[in-house]
Amino acid sequence: MGGTILVICVLLLIVVGAVISSAKHFKGEGGCCGGGGSVKIKGDKIKDVVAVKTIAIDGMHCGNCSSRVQNALNGLGQVNAKVDLNKKQAVVKLGREISDEELKQCIERAGYTVQSIK
Repeated sequence: MGGTILVICVLLLIVVGAVISSAKHFKGEGGCCGGGGSVKIKGDKIKDVVAVKTIAIDGMHCGNCSSRVQNALNGLGQVNAKVDLNKKQAVVKLGREISDEELKQCIERAGYTVQSIK
């Protein structure tokens, strides 16, 4: 009887831990979404905008995901990107010609999937 109670207590602790971990993940505080990252790369100030592209992105679940995508894009030269997590998209102002393929590869290296570039 005492062993059964011990097993139930251990299982209960595991379930509670899993629920807390999942809640942190969906709030953007979990480790798999890069929780705790607060460094932001600002996009370049672009005087002469060559193009504005809207990129639909799949796989972003939290603020850390959108920050990771925005930082990756803003790490490219002559780019000013703003990522909207709710719309699952990035609006990218370009100060130089950049191919859609280069933008796509940048986002995919960050761990996300490009659905379209317009």
